Amino acid sequence: MSFNTGNYDHAASMFAHDGVLMAPLRETAHGQKSVERLLREMGEGGYSDLRLETTRIDYSGDMAMELGRFSAITCMPDGTRVPERGKYMKVWRRLGAWLIVADCWNRTAIEVSQQAA
Repeated sequence: MSFNTGNYDHAASMFAHDGVLMAPLRETAHGQKSVERLLREMGEGGYSDLRLETTRIDYSGDMAMELGRFSAITCMPDGTRVPERGKYMKVWRRLGAWLIVADCWNRTAIEVSQQAA
């Protein structure tokens, strides 16, 4: 996965030129360059080991919706590694290639995440 290897430009290239990334507690990133900056900020800020599990895909014509679960690790300044779990939704559009037009995710409460593990 491009994000985990620090290839933020490659990860952002999966978005349409006007695609949006809506991350928790962050301003919405509009467009590939803005998405790349947000991904770089998150990666360099300690967010790592991102894993996605797609649970559903629906499509009609040139639009598709992807739902799933994610897990990641946040490395705190003191070196503590904090696990994170949650759910996500992506909207894709076929613009020659399939590109992300909207990506949004939300964390699951830590107590619920630990019970599910």
